[in-house]
Parts: sequence; structure tokens; C-alpha cells
Amino acid sequence: MIAWHSAHVAQSVAVIGAGPGGLVSARWLQAHGFEPTVFEQAATLGGQWTGLPGASGVWPGMYTNTSRILTAFSDLAHDGGETFLANSDVLAYLNRYAETFGLDNRIRLRSKVTQVWRDDADTSAPWVVEHDGIAERFDKVVVASGRFRTPVLAAMPGLDSFTGAAGAVAAYHFRDAEQYRNSRVLVAGCAVSALEIASELAQRGAARVVMTQRRQRYVLPKFAAGVPSDHRIFTRYGALASEELAPAEVDRQLREIVVEAGGSPEQYGAPAPDPSLFAAGVTLSQHYLPLVAEGRIAVRSWPTSVSGRTVTFGDGRSEDFDGILFGTGFALDIPFLSDDIRATVGIDEVHLDADRYTFHPDLPGLAFVGMWDQSGGYFVPLELQARWVAYTWAGIVPTPSGTAAQAAIQAYRARRGMPQKTRMNLVALAFARAAGCEPTPADWPDLRRALLFGPLAPSCFRLQGPDALPDAADTFAREAAEFGAVTSNQLSEREQAYWNLLSC
Repeated sequence: MIAWHSAHVAQSVAVIGAGPGGLVSARWLQAHGFEPTVFEQAATLGGQWTGLPGASGVWPGMYTNTSRILTAFSDLAHDGGETFLANSDVLAYLNRYAETFGLDNRIRLRSKVTQVWRDDADTSAPWVVEHDGIAERFDKVVVASGRFRTPVLAAMPGLDSFTGAAGAVAAYHFRDAEQYRNSRVLVAGCAVSALEIASELAQRGAARVVMTQRRQRYVLPKFAAGVPSDHRIFTRYGALASEELAPAEVDRQLREIVVEAGGSPEQYGAPAPDPSLFAAGVTLSQHYLPLVAEGRIAVRSWPTSVSGRTVTFGDGRSEDFDGILFGTGFALDIPFLSDDIRATVGIDEVHLDADRYTFHPDLPGLAFVGMWDQSGGYFVPLELQARWVAYTWAGIVPTPSGTAAQAAIQAYRARRGMPQKTRMNLVALAFARAAGCEPTPADWPDLRRALLFGPLAPSCFRLQGPDALPDAADTFAREAAEFGAVTSNQLSEREQAYWNLLSC
């Protein structure tokens, strides 16, 4: 039996999830006159960054694969100066963010949402959120419960028969390499977590580490020539090139940047990837390929069978293992959505129909935040998406027309069955344009090179448009120059060649 409780106030918003997406959504909604209430089922805020066993894929020894500048929101810098952060530093940052913007008293911890549905009988507060045996009404709902909470174990024939002492589990449940000391471990997949865990195992006492992948990705080191790789590859120029140039040319340019920074896998003894970076994919890892070159990680083709402790690979070789770890992705899982909502957005394990991952025209007052799959860090696009949501509902930017939104959804639906992982810079620019805060390089001649070929730092999206900051130009110039990637306004020879192609 559900007990009804009325908590409706003008422009109330239920935000589901107190991870980065939920926190930044609540911050911007609050800033524009809404009254957000954040529901979090865990005992603490932070989402994946809590590291809580069973509720987070973050393990104690994990560091970010995105740089400090791109792992932050636009109005709060990190305390430390490390380029890549320990997971505990990110959690501390999120707690400080909540405190700075007065979100603590808006978060209901240990409050698990069990259903969200729409009741048009009460047009003043049509959204119903059920939790803990209570149903509350809200004007609007933001779903920010996380994209990476339900790991998927890729199919291996005979996997159910595996008898290794350490078992076959998702890398999501990995906590410490010590558990695998002196063990023979097979790591399956090509996600960042798979490569990072394989590297940790190889360096911390596993007897043997074997990596198996369906396809070989390109591997970009986190740091190359003193510059974080996410400053090189996720640029505004890259987004513009994707819009203006032929896909083959964009593919060539990205591969050129990646191979120059870290070489190609076959140079280290790994299989050669597809010549197309788009077909192969790319993953960030600082240590993985050097460990392959040293023979401390072996690479095998995808298994054809598992029997007991024995795994047989596609090349006919077999080995015995004590444990298998799967870093093979996540299913899109939003179990609390009502059947009507699920049918409207056509949700499955990969897809969710929404205009730019955010709004559906048939579900006014509902927004999704952080529900897409991408390469690169999420903090910058999460904030831009949260600003778009807040600005739209506050009337600062126009609500997307139903016709345009439906067209965007149909275009997305046409891509179902194709790879859905996108790049951080493409998503960030889409949200920035929707929110009206995309910087115009011509308006900032002293920052032109940084705005085109420098990092998509959050500060560059506070230069103009709603909520522009007077010190944003100085902040962005400092962040763009910090690692020497952009030290002058003169384009490099390669940058000029790329720009010439775009300007033709």
C-alpha cells in the first residue's frame, strides 16, 4: 500500500541520483528558481565515485583517466594540482561542490526510488515519484541515476562451467589486485577499466595476465609529451570537423593524433587494429601497451569455449585460469520508469529515445541527464546538459519544438544497431549550443587558438551566454596553457593544415 504525501511547492523538481549528474542538475535548477529534491539510494552522495561495493565500479586504487581540468565543473576548481586524480579526490570534490552550493539539505540519502510515472489528472504537479512506501508529486523530474550501474558479461561459450577459484565476474566488482596475487587471470574486453585493471594485476603480483578482445582498439596514453591526451583529442575543432568534413578525413586526423601520441598497438606486440580508428575504437591507458611490450600482459583472440578452468581461444591455443574479469560494458538500466514512459522512450539495454539524450516531446517536464555512452570525461558535458535543462524550464532558451525533437529522435532511431559510443567534444558542443553558451572564437581573438585546438575546459563555456563569468577568459587562458598545449595564438603547422581543410 502506497501512502500519499503532498510535498508540492511551486516548480518542484525531483532529481533522481546524487552522483555528478544529479548534483550539477540540482545546482543549476536551484540557481534558476526551482526547488530540487535529490533522491539517493546510497548512504552518501557521489554516485559511482563512492566506491561502495555492489553499487560502484570504482576500486580503491583507481585514478581518473581524464585530466583535473576536465574533471571539474565551471565554478569550482580542485584543491590539488595533480593532473590525474585519485578517486577519493573526486569524491571529496563532489562533497565540496554540494556544500558550496547548498545542496546538502536537498539530498535525501538512503531513499530508493521505486517508480516514476505521470498523472495528468493533477496538471499542477503531474509527476509522481514513489519511494520508501511514499508517493510524492513534483512539477518536473530529472533522471540522473547513472549510465554505468549494470555491467554486462559478454557471451563466452561454456562460461557457466568455469571452475577457477576466483570465479568469473564483471570488472565492476574488482576491488584489489591482492585477491589475484599468484593467480592466472583472463581479462576480457577493451574498456578503460579492463585495460587499467589488467595493468594493475600485472604490476601487483598476478602470476599471469592475459587480455582477450573481440577487436583491438587503438590505445591513447593518458599523458603524451607533457600534455593530457584529453586536451588533444576532445577539442572544439574536432567537433567542427565532424560536422564539416568527410568522415574518412575526420577518421584520418584522429588516427594521426592518436598514433603520434602513443604509437599503434602492433608496435608493442598487440594485434594490429583496423586501419580505421572509427571501426577499431580508442581507449585511454598509460601503462597497458608498455606492459604488453614487456610480456607482462599477453593478448589473445576472443575465446571459442570455456570448460572448467580451461579457456580455448580463436587461434586454437588453450590456457587454464583462476579467474576471469569482464570489462565489457554496461546495460542502460532505469528500472523505476513506468511502463508508459518506457514505451514512449523505447528504452532497451542500449537505447533511449530522447532529443540529444535529454527531452522527449511527449513527456513534458521530464529530462534525462548523463544517459549516453561516450569516450572522454563526463563532467563538462554533464554541466552543459544540466544548464540546458535548467535554462529550458526557466524560459531562458526556447523549448525545442515538437517537430524538431521528433526529427532528432527519428534520426537517432535510424542509427539503432550501429555503435552508439560518441565523443565527449561532440556531446559537449551539442549541449552548449542548446544552452546558448557556445563560445564564438571571433569574439575572443586572443583565445582563438585555445578555443579551437585547446581543451574543452568548463571555463570556456562561461565566456558568453547565460551565466557568463567576468573572469572566465583569464581562467580559460590559464587552463589552456597549463600543460603547454596552447602557448600562443599562432596555429601550428598541423593545426593550420587542418583548419585550411575546414575553411575550404
